[in-house]
Amino acid sequence: MSSVIANTRFSVLDRSRVRAGHDGPQALRDTVAFAREAERLGYHRFWVSEHHSVPGVAGSAPAVLAAAVASVTSTIRVGTGGVMLPNHQPLVVAEQFGVLESLFPGRIDMGLGRSVGFTDGIRRALGRDKEDADGFGAQLAELLGYFDGTQRAHPQVHARPAEGLAVPAFVLATGRGARVAAEAGLPLVIADVRGEDAMLRAIDDYRDAFRPSGRSEDPYVVVSGTVAVAGTTEEARRILLPEAWSTAFSRTRGEFPPLSAPDEVVEQAMTERERALFDEALRGQVYGTEEEVADALGKLLGRSGAQEFLVTTSTYDREALLDSYRRLARLAGLTTPATP
Repeated sequence: MSSVIANTRFSVLDRSRVRAGHDGPQALRDTVAFAREAERLGYHRFWVSEHHSVPGVAGSAPAVLAAAVASVTSTIRVGTGGVMLPNHQPLVVAEQFGVLESLFPGRIDMGLGRSVGFTDGIRRALGRDKEDADGFGAQLAELLGYFDGTQRAHPQVHARPAEGLAVPAFVLATGRGARVAAEAGLPLVIADVRGEDAMLRAIDDYRDAFRPSGRSEDPYVVVSGTVAVAGTTEEARRILLPEAWSTAFSRTRGEFPPLSAPDEVVEQAMTERERALFDEALRGQVYGTEEEVADALGKLLGRSGAQEFLVTTSTYDREALLDSYRRLARLAGLTTPATP
């Protein structure tokens, strides 16, 4: 194991993807069960996500799901990756995380993003529009102010029981998100959605612009991405096929279908456009045997200088997914926490 991997924290983001033949409630129960396994394997955090009215994704209320995860675990940190702040009033978000931190002290993370609803219809239902994302910096400042008692947007309003509680906040980078994280002095969570070179430039810009704060004295980078580990390279690639096809489908038809079995994906008749998007979705993913993944991760972490890697893998076969996370935990040298 390389020293860079040994010095990196590994965490999990689960998006509660629906699998073919199952429904949303089962996907949520799978997420809760998965969190218990992630804790047993020694992962540092377990985060859940926010998606509204997106077919194939069951996670729509991250604070509620985080509470369910925290209630069945005892050592792993639990949080969101993330709450989309433009969809909510900062006061309500502060109250939700104040309750979570009060019930599960010292274990709650607040990952925050600036995306607004998936479609125009969803944005209307949320009472939001695309321009609301432009106010993310002000919303973030207001939210943090509710915790430390400095918010001035609404004088004499206090978030109970959030005020005075220390809940770590992270900014999920999309567009200008990296600069917002730097100016707020918060940890950055970033993926290579625009390619690795663009991600590395954003990380460099974040470090250059970082302003120490009461929440973080130094830059802290979490790189997120898909990792699949199996006995052979081909088996690891098969783990990625369901999510890649779902992504290609969503880009052409506007919705994420339930995750299909890899054999069904292989047999899928794709249009030229779908095939191109499918191949694109597979590019840049980290997959292979334990040795191959260790080599690829070591290089990526070395180039990015990230302190943490947030694994976001989804697939149809739950046992293959769990086996991949077990193999990753082994190659990363994660230690299983003692039973409390």
